[in-house]
Amino acid sequence: MAINNFLLGVFFISAFFLIGKNKVKFSLTYFLPILLFAWMTISFFWSIDAKRTLNAIPKELPLLLVPLAFFLIPSFTKVQKEKILKYYSYSILLYVIFFLLRASIRFYITSDSSVFFYHGPDNETDTGLVPRLLNAIHVSVYVAIAFFYFFNKEIKTKGEHFVSLLLFVFVILLSSKNIIIVFVFLILTQVFFYSKIANRLRLRNITLLLLILGGILSFGKIKERFLIEFTSNTEKSLSHNIKVNNEVGVNNISVYEAWNNESFTHNDFFPGTSFRVYQFRMFTEFLFEEPIFWNGFGLNASLSKLQQKEKFYNLYPGYGNFNFHNQYVQVFAELGIIGFVILLFMLFLNIKNALKYKDFLHITFAILMISLFLTESFLWRQRGVLFFMIFYCLLNTMNQSIIEKK
Repeated sequence: MAINNFLLGVFFISAFFLIGKNKVKFSLTYFLPILLFAWMTISFFWSIDAKRTLNAIPKELPLLLVPLAFFLIPSFTKVQKEKILKYYSYSILLYVIFFLLRASIRFYITSDSSVFFYHGPDNETDTGLVPRLLNAIHVSVYVAIAFFYFFNKEIKTKGEHFVSLLLFVFVILLSSKNIIIVFVFLILTQVFFYSKIANRLRLRNITLLLLILGGILSFGKIKERFLIEFTSNTEKSLSHNIKVNNEVGVNNISVYEAWNNESFTHNDFFPGTSFRVYQFRMFTEFLFEEPIFWNGFGLNASLSKLQQKEKFYNLYPGYGNFNFHNQYVQVFAELGIIGFVILLFMLFLNIKNALKYKDFLHITFAILMISLFLTESFLWRQRGVLFFMIFYCLLNTMNQSIIEKK
């Protein structure tokens, strides 16, 4: 995080050397994140936890600094954007190789195949593919963007084919259910609608792709992570009979129970989907119980309210320390309808521009962010907000067509 902050500062300061050399033009796309940051800052004055709000404001500085810098610097051409995306994608490839080598060494020592998946079985010691602190879901998004840089190329070398396959497998191994579903959907969309072979694609090729994916998803550890979710999505808690988490006496809460139970016990375990449903339920209760519709609790100030709900519903201690794990709900609860509408406008303009210029990598980024925000409070993490703003501003660079014509 220190490196991120330092280089963000270098980037922002360097933009000032271009003042007077480039005509500054207003862009609503760039202005909206600045407006969102301003609303976050103002929320300090009504926050129910002013200290937490004040501490969170510096973490959201990329919402202000990155678009301001893009106002000042010249618009990137298509060639320049390609070069930046190339450097990014090869950098991600180095991380992927590192984590696969790390997992291979651990497998050689322990003979435990779980080192190749997610965070591993023991979240406290981080024995999985990536450390828990990095968040496997977030890493899935970083790698997915790099994958589509290589996959989108019409003419690939053998090396680029291998890299695409390696990044594809890595995303699958990270076992983020939401990202895997969207990831596969985007691959099929690219093949059928955006590639040159779309009109002459043979059925056997797409069948082969689906068979490979099916084989990967049927692999024990990945299948296990999907199973614990989908067996918890019925009205009656079939998950009570599922022992996929290998915990004796643990009661896996279904989606139905997460939404309807009047109380819980300390033996209740919430799989990811069920917990997010519970958190959304808490949000709906806050809307009726608290005056948060217009301006919310204040930036990062909802924690104390969630902790109160944890005690009220008798959850196992610690569940109340998690945020909403939904960016839309997080913004609405803490910044009210005004912050929520600003965020929706940002996402709308982002995907509108992507479709307008028929840039599939931009479309990939836009759809991944929309889906990721359903399961993660991505912008409430320093790495998350910086990643989002860099790509949001880069891919929405103004006047691209005018520059290319010149």
